[in-house]
Amino acid sequence: MVRWKKTALGAAALLLLVLAGAVQAMVGWRALLFGPKARALTSRTFEATPERLERGRYLAVARHGCVFCHSERDWNAPGAPPRADRLGAGVVWSAEGMPWLTAPNITPDPETGIGKASDDAIARAIREGIGLDGRALFALMPYQEYRRIPDEDLAAIVVYIRSLAPVKNPLPKSALPFPLPLIMRGVPEPLAGPVPAPDLSTPEKRGEYVLRTSACHHCHTPMRRGQFVATLDMAGGSAFTFPGGSVYATNVTLDPTGIAHYDAATFTQVIRTGKLGTLSPFMPWIAYRGATDEDLAAVFAYLRTLPAVKHVVTNGVAPTACRVCGLEHGGGDRN
Repeated sequence: MVRWKKTALGAAALLLLVLAGAVQAMVGWRALLFGPKARALTSRTFEATPERLERGRYLAVARHGCVFCHSERDWNAPGAPPRADRLGAGVVWSAEGMPWLTAPNITPDPETGIGKASDDAIARAIREGIGLDGRALFALMPYQEYRRIPDEDLAAIVVYIRSLAPVKNPLPKSALPFPLPLIMRGVPEPLAGPVPAPDLSTPEKRGEYVLRTSACHHCHTPMRRGQFVATLDMAGGSAFTFPGGSVYATNVTLDPTGIAHYDAATFTQVIRTGKLGTLSPFMPWIAYRGATDEDLAAVFAYLRTLPAVKHVVTNGVAPTACRVCGLEHGGGDRN
């Protein structure tokens, strides 16, 4: 019995050492010991102007999805829009299968929202992934993409969310399952200086910027070991939970198994209406439908530049193992 206990303790110690080594390799000792990298806050403020307010509304609602993720949704309405009376008031993501994740209250309520936060603290959270309490934000909040948002657009977003009606809504902090809290410490990266306007000189360049900073690839590109699979960019396959069941992100490359039958007008119609068939409400077309014709046409132009990937992903059928992405999804056995 004593020998068995010693063996078990030795195995447990070895497992802890291996786990510690794996986490250290992903995060680094500095982040483990001292927390995420974070620059010191400044006193900068963003003047509220009508132009910034309108620009910020467009960006936060129709392009970057800020209020979409930070609001309770009406799952009984077409497209499951955010509740107008709770816009930006925060939500625990239980309906999406992540009851440990909280999208915090971003209304100006001084007690439960951002009312007491400085403009620069909000800006740092959006683009650099440092929460108002100093913790690293879970990277489902796509701050690694948002760091490309230029300074003027960032100012507009902050001005807009400060204009939301304050809602008192106390919420629990996110309680990520281990070892995610440790891994997240190594993700935020401070911005060293100003972020200039992106190059939008061609539809394809505009489309790349809009698609990536809208985090479309976060859903439509499968991941392995926490990394997006570059060879399956926008090829679908990942599963998501919402009230009523699960849905699999579809292949939106221009392969016959994807959207090769689309033209720009069809793509715009689908995003505007959620219909060519019927899109799942998990796909936030209800937010993206407010995007301009120019932005939607540009996204389609960019999709045309991506490698076409043969990858059957079907919703409405039982999931099966897929040799292409390594996941289980509808139509997986057809690959």
